[in-house]
Amino acid sequence: MNNLPKAMLIDLDDTILAYDKLARPTWLSVCQNHAETLPGVTPEEVVEAIDEYRKWYWSDPTRHRTARLNLGNVRGDVVEGGFKRLGITVPGLALKMGNEYAEKREQAVTPFPGAIDALVALKDLGIRMAMVTNGSSETQRAKISRWDLEPYFEYILVEGEFGTGKPDPEVYRHAMTTLDSEPSNTWMIGDNLEWEVAAPQRMGITGVWHDWKGRGLPQGTKIKPDRIIKSLQDLLQLPLE
Repeated sequence: MNNLPKAMLIDLDDTILAYDKLARPTWLSVCQNHAETLPGVTPEEVVEAIDEYRKWYWSDPTRHRTARLNLGNVRGDVVEGGFKRLGITVPGLALKMGNEYAEKREQAVTPFPGAIDALVALKDLGIRMAMVTNGSSETQRAKISRWDLEPYFEYILVEGEFGTGKPDPEVYRHAMTTLDSEPSNTWMIGDNLEWEVAAPQRMGITGVWHDWKGRGLPQGTKIKPDRIIKSLQDLLQLPLE
């Protein structure tokens, strides 16, 4: 345990739960279900158009912050954006497909292999842990409850409940206060380079990047994680620096 800190702040989506990797295959399944309603284009072409619009939509930090707290019509808007790129006009279909996607994706979400075992081991080692997750209370609490994650954490901070989310410094500060820890003995673990690495580092917190894709740092990034892991189990095997 010598190489581990007193406290860890741990992200939920794409850190404990495999989430983003489900997006494209789930969209493909939905588009295949509605192929007969989308003449002149293949399901793969529709998925590509939706994916391009989806990436553009979520790339804006302000829009991202607003949309993630109220996902009701967002996915329908994303489908509509993809439709416009292809010249598709089918009234009501975008919202229907968006809702179908949301249901399928939530059903498919599962923890990364070994993630729960890692939480058990870290807790047994006496590491004080807080979950820090962006998103609405309804959406995030449903995932937390489904996988019975609450017992592993002394505190769970959900953006929709707390009133602000990562990368607001108050989020990390409050989580550390609940764990009675200081930046010098706290790690933040997650997949988002800004939210879980750069922002915490500016406060003196060790930023641990979860590279679940195993592709390494994006080309051109100036963010340098203190440590890089490919699974939560790697936390138990990190060498001393």
